[in-house]
Amino acid sequence: MAASLDIDDTHDLLSVATLAQRTSSVLERLRDSARSARADDRREPTFPIGKAADLVGRTPAAIRDAEKDGRLPPPPRTENNRRVGYTLAQLNDMRGLFGTRPWRAADDPCCVVAVQNFKGGVGKSTLSVHLAQYLAIQGYRVALIDCDSQASATTLFGYVPDLDLAEDDTLYPFLRQEEMTSLDYALRKTHFDGLELIPANLRLFQSEYEIAARMARGQGGLIDRLSQGISSIADRFDVIVLDPPPALGAISLSVLRAANALVVPVPPTVMDFSSTAAFLAMLDETIETLAERGFAPSLKFLRFVASKVDENKSMQKELLNLMRTLFGHAMVRTPLKDSAEIDNATARLMTVYELDGPVTSSAVRNRCLTYLDGVNAELELDIRAMWPSHLGRLRKEGLA
Repeated sequence: MAASLDIDDTHDLLSVATLAQRTSSVLERLRDSARSARADDRREPTFPIGKAADLVGRTPAAIRDAEKDGRLPPPPRTENNRRVGYTLAQLNDMRGLFGTRPWRAADDPCCVVAVQNFKGGVGKSTLSVHLAQYLAIQGYRVALIDCDSQASATTLFGYVPDLDLAEDDTLYPFLRQEEMTSLDYALRKTHFDGLELIPANLRLFQSEYEIAARMARGQGGLIDRLSQGISSIADRFDVIVLDPPPALGAISLSVLRAANALVVPVPPTVMDFSSTAAFLAMLDETIETLAERGFAPSLKFLRFVASKVDENKSMQKELLNLMRTLFGHAMVRTPLKDSAEIDNATARLMTVYELDGPVTSSAVRNRCLTYLDGVNAELELDIRAMWPSHLGRLRKEGLA
């Protein structure tokens, strides 16, 4: 009987190995046949002069005048002498010229925002990446650290994680080697000017076990390891976005310890709402336990985002109203509605912010951008409110 079990177990393991090999082979072919989706072939988003002027904080006439008198390089043009859209890098050059960069002051704290829920499928990585890209478009210096071994955020930047990336390209070496002093080795430029990425792949999962085992042996200081790494690069960024695993493990604890802001995506369904209630109870217990050991998180703000919303469903509308009542001002007013535009962009390993045009229709795309921009603009205000150097401007704008 035991021999029979051994044979069956071996057969199952071989089947898994075969399937893993086959899927890796297919992924590699997909990567090679759709080269436009790869990270090294991605193009920066471009903006017409009207949109560029809005983002830079000057008029189109001011931009044209700066181009005429040589303060800005002349824009590229098509064969028909029409302006080509401005890249994000060109927008940031304009911000430098006009003095409209929104950066924090050197003595303002870097915002380290974790987008976290202990349940998968709530839109965590989608929100993380779109938030990071939105902030980069607004002119902030941003890093996104993918802390999840599933590497969904990394994939949205065009990587096939376990084919394009080695474990040394991720957080993994830093988390396990205490002699390392900086995360700088893992930062890589993206096709969004001002946005850098620390990617993830499946090997990061191994660090969960290693850190937990070492913590069990009394090395409690390891929970501060990610915080130390972030401190080593924080002076280069205004905002660092963390995309942690959807589970309460060693890395998630490290993320909580490192973050000074927390955003919780919650789809308005009964299962997701109940799991979020459990998440909050666990979060409360976890914060108390961390505080007892001298590792209490210091959160400047906690916000809830209604994600994957379909208001055509009556139950979702009821739960959305309930969430607004329960969470009050902690609830982001704009819901992030379910959109075919996001689904289609994700299928191309891209985001809505980098698509050249609508995949579905202009109306669907515009609605999707309205919701994305609404959510991200509210979070941007929370971030700016953390910075003493921005308070005067916020009051002048009637936002504080």
